[in-house]
Amino acid sequence: MADKRPWHPASKRDTVSPDEFVTAEVDVVMGHDRSFWSGHMLMTRNGFDRVRYPDRIVVIIDHAVPALNFRVATVHRQIREWVKFQNISNFYDCGEGICHQILPEKGHALPGSLIVGGDSHTTTYGALGAASCGIGVSDLAYVMAKGNLWFMVPGTIRFELNGILPKGVSAKDIILKIAGDHTAEVAQYRAVEFGGPAASALSMAGRLTMSNMGVEIGAKFAFFETDEKTEAFLKGSTSEPFKHFGPDPDAAYFEKHKLDVSDLEPQVACPHNVDNVKPVSRMENVIVNQAFIGSCTNARVEDLERAAAIYIPVSLQITTEFIPYIDELMYMKASMISENENLAKSILNALIFAYIIILTH
Repeated sequence: MADKRPWHPASKRDTVSPDEFVTAEVDVVMGHDRSFWSGHMLMTRNGFDRVRYPDRIVVIIDHAVPALNFRVATVHRQIREWVKFQNISNFYDCGEGICHQILPEKGHALPGSLIVGGDSHTTTYGALGAASCGIGVSDLAYVMAKGNLWFMVPGTIRFELNGILPKGVSAKDIILKIAGDHTAEVAQYRAVEFGGPAASALSMAGRLTMSNMGVEIGAKFAFFETDEKTEAFLKGSTSEPFKHFGPDPDAAYFEKHKLDVSDLEPQVACPHNVDNVKPVSRMENVIVNQAFIGSCTNARVEDLERAAAIYIPVSLQITTEFIPYIDELMYMKASMISENENLAKSILNALIFAYIIILTH
């Protein structure tokens, strides 16, 4: 999938090959309150007063919300002024949600598009068949000013996922298992492609989780082939036309790996690396003092459902030192919760009754 579109017609090339350098037009540029502010400052300091394509830029204030001090509040104010000056209409202010939730839900991530973002977890949008990756501040400044960016076309590693996930095991466990088996370096400047029956069976929330964590194994892009689930999700998010995007039948791969998920246990990433992974059966009797549910990787209804199923039945038997935290994003309109708002509210109410603390993002 990485050597098909988005390089053409973006790069004005008919064909490209892995490890080849291309300059490509970028379809969407994402920046949040940390990266956009820094990128815009760098862009203007280098003599570019205007962004090239305002309609391709998406700006979200989500990392330091609410503002924790005067300096951060000033940054937020400047961002609001800059998006008006630059005529950037795709702006999402404090409280609308996390950037990697907003782009899919608001229809900014379409199959076959090329997306760059000032955040490492921009690989998330590969769940929708987009070629998306994180970039640094200097690259962000450049692409905002010029509209294009150079890339080395990555070779692709395919993970063929077979079997049926056992009850209580999720997409997060699959990607942690891959990291544990293949290390956090396996896909350095490679694209990864998740396919097979078990991949097709995953919900869109599960796919977003796996693509989000693609960067944790080094991936430049982290693709799922589009299907009827993708189509149903996008029809609720955008009126823009889109096409199926997936690998060719004769696609060539840098590597292929198979994983049968039928006997997969819940996985635990132990300190201090994401690939220091153990199945839960190999964990000793570890007392959990604090748990966090949320973030751009797991902030969806099905995560709340799993937490409620585990925590609520035993909540009255647990000491007050055990305090799971849930990000406020869980009930924000721009989150994945919006699709199942009534269900989310009922779960949140039950969790609050069980002494769960809801945090602001």
